[in-house]
Amino acid sequence: MLVKTYGCAVYGINATTITVEVNCSQGSKFFLVGLPDNAVKESQQRIEAALKNIGFKMPGMKTTVNMAPADIRKEGSSYDLTIAMGILAASQQIDAPDLEHYMIMGELSLDGGLQPIKGALPIAIEAHKAGFKGFILPEANAREAAIVDELEVYGVTSMREVIDFFTGNGSLTRTVVNTREEFYARQSESEFDFSEVKGQENIKRALEIAAAGGHNVILIGPPGAGKTMLAKRLPTILPPLSLHEALETTKIHSVAGKTGKQASLISIRPFRAPHHTISDVALVGGGGVPQPGEISLAHNGVLFLDELPEFKRTVLEVMRQPLEERKVTISRAKFSIEYPASFMLVASMNPCPCGFFNHPEKECVCAPGVVQKYLNKISGPLLDRIDLHVEVTPVSFNELSKQKASEKSESVRQRVVNAREIQSERFKDNPGVYCNAQISAKQLPEYCQIPEAGTQLLKTAMEKLGLSARAYDRILKVSRTIADLDSSEQIRTEHLAEAIQYRSLDREGWAG
Repeated sequence: MLVKTYGCAVYGINATTITVEVNCSQGSKFFLVGLPDNAVKESQQRIEAALKNIGFKMPGMKTTVNMAPADIRKEGSSYDLTIAMGILAASQQIDAPDLEHYMIMGELSLDGGLQPIKGALPIAIEAHKAGFKGFILPEANAREAAIVDELEVYGVTSMREVIDFFTGNGSLTRTVVNTREEFYARQSESEFDFSEVKGQENIKRALEIAAAGGHNVILIGPPGAGKTMLAKRLPTILPPLSLHEALETTKIHSVAGKTGKQASLISIRPFRAPHHTISDVALVGGGGVPQPGEISLAHNGVLFLDELPEFKRTVLEVMRQPLEERKVTISRAKFSIEYPASFMLVASMNPCPCGFFNHPEKECVCAPGVVQKYLNKISGPLLDRIDLHVEVTPVSFNELSKQKASEKSESVRQRVVNAREIQSERFKDNPGVYCNAQISAKQLPEYCQIPEAGTQLLKTAMEKLGLSARAYDRILKVSRTIADLDSSEQIRTEHLAEAIQYRSLDREGWAG
C-alpha cells in the first residue's frame, strides 16, 4: 500500500515542501531514498525502537521510503515523525485518511517522545502557502510556529498523541498566539537604559546620530571608560522593529535554533557580541550544513565587536562585502544560500596595547611605533565602512557621584524615530535605501548639498587635520543625519563642524 505524508526542508530562511512516499509490498528489507543525509538514514533505528515501545512494529515486508523531490538534499533528524506515520499507515497498522492534509515534523526519541526541531517558523509559513490544514510538531516549537495565525498548529509531546489524533481516539489542543498583541506589548522590554550611563554626554550624542542614520561606529578609549556599557544600550534607542522586520529576524533565529522554548515573534532588536576568537564561518555563516552566522543573527539589530584589533584579520575582512550588500551568500557545489545581514556595526578598541595612549592621567608605556602597528591591524577598507570614530574618555569621580538622572532611552529613541521618518520620506523613490548610511556616491550631490561657508570649512578641515579622502563622503552623510535630527532641510555649517569631529582615526598623526 502507498501512503504520502508531508514534511519540509529548510534552505536559507525559506522552506520547501517534501513529500514522503511510503510503499509496503511483498519482500523484505527497508529502503530510504531521495538524497537523505546520515541523520535521515539513521531514522530507521529510531523509528523501529519508538514504534516497539508504544505498541507497534516495523512491517515485516519490503518498505520503500522516497523523499521527493529526490534532487534536494534532506538533512537533519526532523523527518522521523513524518516517515514513522507514513510507515504505520502504509503497513495498515492504523487507518489515517487525513494524513495528507497535515504537515508533520519531529525528531523521535526511542520511547516515542518528540525532540524540538529547527526552522519551525519557515516551515509553518510554507505549510500555510501550500494550503495544508494544519501543522503537527513538537510542543517546544509550537508557539514559534503559531506566529502564522491562519494555520492550525498542534504541539505534541509523543508519537502516541499523533496516532490517536489521526485514528480518532483522541484530540489535540491547538496552539494559539496573539502575535500582534504580544509583539507590541514586549517592544519596550529591555534590561538596559541610557539613563544608567553616568556622564559621557558626547558619546551618547554620537550614538544617537549613529542610530538616526544607521551609521557604523567605532569607540576608541582606555579600559573601563564605558565602551561596552554604551554599546549594549544602543538597541534601546533604535526605532522599534516593524512586524515585517520582526518576522524576518525570527525566521533567521528559528533556522539557527536560537528562539527558545516559549519564544514567539522577536520584538526587540538583536544585539550580538561574539568573542574575538570567532572563526570566519561562525561570523558570516556556512559550514557543512550551512547555518546563519553572527552577522545574520544580528540582522535588523546591532553587531558589537569588542576589542576589534584582537579579531583575526581574515575574520574582519570577510565582513566587508556583507557590510555593503547587507546580505551574505554561501555557495556550495550544488546550491547557493542567501541570508540577510542588514546590521549596525559597533566596534570598540583600546587606543594601544596597554590601553592608555592619549589618556588624560595615565601614561602610555608602549614602545615607539607600537601604537601605529596596533591600529594597522584594522584594514583601511574596513575602516572605510565605519562612519563615526568616537574617542571615549574616562568618567570623572564628580560625574559618577552625581545623583541627577540622565536622559532616558525612550526620549532619545523618539528623536531617532523622527529623523528616520524624514529619511523614509526622502528615499521613498529609491528602493533599497532606507537611511542616510546607505546613500551611494552617485546620490551624495543630490541629498548632501552644503553651503559655500560649509565647503570652505570642510576644505580647511581636510587640510589642517590631514583628513583622508575617504573621510569626505562619510562627513557629508553624517552631517545629513545631524541635520535630520535638527529637523533642518539644509545642511548647515554647524552640522558639518560636528560631523568633522567624528573622524579621529583619519587624522594624520593621531597615533603619533
